[in-house]
Amino acid sequence: MPTEKRGSWRPWAALLPMLVSLGVHAQTADTDAEAPDAEPASDAVTLENIEVTAQRRVQRLQDVPGAVSALSRDQIEMRGVDGIDNLNAVVPGLQISKTPSNSTISQVSIRGVTQINPAIYWDPAVGIYVDGVYIGKAQGSIFDIVDLSRIEVLRGPQGTLYGRNTLAGAINLVTRSPSGVFGGTASLEIGDYNAFVQRANVDLPRMGIVSVSLGARSERRDGWVDTTRTSSRNELNDRHNDGFRLAADFDFGAGVLGEYRFDHSNVNQSNNYTQLYRISAEGAFAPDAPFGALPSFASQDRETTANVDAPSFERSEVQGHSFTLSWDLDGNHTLKSISGYRRLDWNDSLDLDGSPLPVAFTQRHTDYDQWSEDLQLIGQTGAWNYVGGLYYFGDDGQTNNPQLFFGGGADFDSRYATKTSAWAAYGQVDFAATDALTLSAGLRYTREKKELDRAFGVRQSPTDPYFYLIPEGTHAEDTFSDTTPTVSIAYRLNADVNLYARYAEGFKSGGFNGEFSDPNATPEANIAETRTPFKPERQRSFEIGAKTRFGGGRGQFNVAVFQNDLKDLQASIFLGSGAAATVIRNAGEATVRGVELELALIVVEGTQLRANYAYLDPEYDKFIDAGVNQADNRAFVHAPENTFNLVLDSELMRRDWGALRAMVDYAYTDAFFTYPYQLASSGPDYNPNAQIAANSEVDAHGILNLRLAVADVPLGERGTGELALWCRNALDDDTATNFIDFGPGFSNLTVANFEDPRTFGITGIVRW
Repeated sequence: MPTEKRGSWRPWAALLPMLVSLGVHAQTADTDAEAPDAEPASDAVTLENIEVTAQRRVQRLQDVPGAVSALSRDQIEMRGVDGIDNLNAVVPGLQISKTPSNSTISQVSIRGVTQINPAIYWDPAVGIYVDGVYIGKAQGSIFDIVDLSRIEVLRGPQGTLYGRNTLAGAINLVTRSPSGVFGGTASLEIGDYNAFVQRANVDLPRMGIVSVSLGARSERRDGWVDTTRTSSRNELNDRHNDGFRLAADFDFGAGVLGEYRFDHSNVNQSNNYTQLYRISAEGAFAPDAPFGALPSFASQDRETTANVDAPSFERSEVQGHSFTLSWDLDGNHTLKSISGYRRLDWNDSLDLDGSPLPVAFTQRHTDYDQWSEDLQLIGQTGAWNYVGGLYYFGDDGQTNNPQLFFGGGADFDSRYATKTSAWAAYGQVDFAATDALTLSAGLRYTREKKELDRAFGVRQSPTDPYFYLIPEGTHAEDTFSDTTPTVSIAYRLNADVNLYARYAEGFKSGGFNGEFSDPNATPEANIAETRTPFKPERQRSFEIGAKTRFGGGRGQFNVAVFQNDLKDLQASIFLGSGAAATVIRNAGEATVRGVELELALIVVEGTQLRANYAYLDPEYDKFIDAGVNQADNRAFVHAPENTFNLVLDSELMRRDWGALRAMVDYAYTDAFFTYPYQLASSGPDYNPNAQIAANSEVDAHGILNLRLAVADVPLGERGTGELALWCRNALDDDTATNFIDFGPGFSNLTVANFEDPRTFGITGIVRW
């Protein structure tokens, strides 16, 4: 039978006693609290005040009326963050997976809202920004980000200030600005599996009006999956990638600053091993059938040896250019232009059955370009703060996706191209009604045109011509628009307690099904499905929270309680027919409730404890499948009920020769489903011809990372050094982290990817 829905509750009522308690405690314990903008007397014994640009202007993190988390440069370096794939569970409500079989495509979920299809015709639910420029697609979104300075994670819809495809939230990746003073950092990391990572960044002395910074990263590592002598590749799950960054700031005078950023990342390695996880010994895979040997290769334990027959690689080349021009008009008003261009060349080749038999083979070859312009006016007049802007985004991409099954018995020519042209106008104002009360309201109008070109053909032998169910020239286009408001109330109870309530809306664009195919249907039916758009997905969010300080700045505790209402939910449904076809449906409506907690505490001088916890309670209110409401019998994907992260960072001792520093970092993720399949496995609601969600469920698991460093070692007059020992996945967790389930029509063939095994090594760093 389907599992029961979790109990309903009222988040507003749950939070009120906590907020009152916090306020009373702060007022009675600190009647002579410092002024709101006062800085702590000593940074050595108080928490760092992180500044963010979550509302398009600089604010202290604790002053933003919304659920925003931030990682400083020191936290980024200690935790070894080089890209978004390192951020899973680092902040509450954030869950990040790599798509099945790949290491450069992300599945990002915030508060249980995500996208799971990596194809370029579908948009992500979480907006990712690098130095203010939006990254348009999930393909290639995991890449080396050199010289990160700050990471901001905005939870909940950001439809007003960030716009389309920030339905669940946004991630801002901010790189370091040039200092104009000669200096830099160089590091060398050596680990097992012959890991060799080099990093370097250099600031050049200011030259006239220009300050320049250069950065580079290179990683090489053998694969932890060995292959047999007869395999098509000598190893799997290796690492071979390089990244480069150039930053140049131009001080044109008269309050005009230009900031140019260039980043380039190149990945050329094997794909993640698609290990055969499950298959039924029936049909073509019965013992006496042509492919009857396949079930003998299945294993649900993490394997370190593979036998594959198809070419296996993943190649991703990403480059981005951005130029931000800021003009400080009079000290209170700034005109800003953010221009961006990004290009992606992405290719992979997968042995989808994970065996030496020619059962399932596929490739994807993608070329993608995007360009954007964001013109902003940011200012302050008396009690008013405001930001307004005009935004344009355009992209153009195409994917060639050939697929071969059963040794060529089913050969598919599958191609699609997509194009977007979107513009928006937006604005938000904040009014300080009193010293304690601030009211905010914002609105954004977005309009975009989506286009799709599709071709799909099938043949049963390489010598036959293709029969095209969707002929070349099949074209579809439609226009989508939405207006997304935001309203918030922030109340400073005292110097240490900020309370807020927020209502926000967001939307994820509609589009067309670029991967649909059904060889059992007529060409007319295939064409009609391709030309039928799916509608935008919309979300309304109600959130209340508190941001508090205590212990004279030695601690911070933040809480957010929310309810998100989703409408026209876009569900990606893997059909397991034709060319591994997928279809996107507006399945219905859902409600997601949750609580998020964050704690930062200086336990003793030199020792910080950081912790976060998130609870999620998602449920479908309506899920229409084949005309039937299956709300009680469908899984909510990438929405673990409980997640938490604990980080203890301690300076154990400090002497003339330097400091001994240790870090313990543990992240736990509850079990979660990876596809919106049926929950029932028996009984009247069970459909024996459809996939079962539990067959592709990720088990609850935790990852422990350790680091011990001798830091701040004097190296002459201007330099310092650091030597660190580290261990990642210290408990050697071997959980299967993602799946592809082909379903009963393909004998329940399921492949899986697993956590990397325990790794360890040493890192040397020189700073000058």
